[in-house]
Amino acid sequence: MTTDLYCVMGNPVEHSKSPWIHARFAQLTAQDIRYTRRLIPLGTLAAAVQAFRAEGGRGCNITVPFKFEAAPLATRLSARAALAAACNTLHFEGEHDLFADNTDGIGLVQDIRENAGVDLAGRELLLIGAGGAAAGVLGPLIEARPLRIVVANRTQSKAEVLIERHAALAASMSVQLQAPALDQVRDGFDVVINGTASSLSGAGVPVNAAVLRRGALAYDMMYGPAAEGFLSWAQAHGAVGRDGLGMLVEQAAEAFLIWRGVRPPSAQVLQELRASLDSA
Repeated sequence: MTTDLYCVMGNPVEHSKSPWIHARFAQLTAQDIRYTRRLIPLGTLAAAVQAFRAEGGRGCNITVPFKFEAAPLATRLSARAALAAACNTLHFEGEHDLFADNTDGIGLVQDIRENAGVDLAGRELLLIGAGGAAAGVLGPLIEARPLRIVVANRTQSKAEVLIERHAALAASMSVQLQAPALDQVRDGFDVVINGTASSLSGAGVPVNAAVLRRGALAYDMMYGPAAEGFLSWAQAHGAVGRDGLGMLVEQAAEAFLIWRGVRPPSAQVLQELRASLDSA
């Protein structure tokens, strides 16, 4: 019996917790896999995916900055990957087929609903950013049926393109979609999601604190030191801060299900991972 190979591809990738997460999933579900990190030079993703497949790889996760670049490599895309035009999960099917999915959004929604205990239905949401992270989560956020989602980005035209691509889905779910100029966002929201790397770059939070209703959930898709700036800002203005560690675990669980046909106990693994990081 051979051990099935999986990996995460990105640049940078040395910080990734995915190998630990998937190893723990495998232990808890009795799956025989080996999961590693692969640092991919820019412009070489297609060759790297092909080489990994030739080595016997069964699938891989894709992280920054390759999520948009990975989608065109697929012979078949899930509906959510096609809508996002970006993917974070590749599954090698047969000798030549390559299935692409995007599990980021379902991971985010699962973490907010189940782990944070916040129901998104009927709420007003602000999504900051219109890059790969935001593109991957907008569809599942719409499917959670909030009242309104405002997408705010430094380049307003990118946000407009993103909501236009999701307009039909939003209409079918009776969800209002808007993309105002970033400096014009002044309304208060129930949930504010940071899909940018503002904390990591030291650029500061790109919106006014007026967007935070008292007790709002302020969610940064990043975790660890990269999320600290946003979370500190949110908590200083009366919001409840949450980092993206739960999203990381939940999107990984969805990828594991695609690859192995088994859903791992994500809540347990999230608890263990957070405890290990808190004690480090």
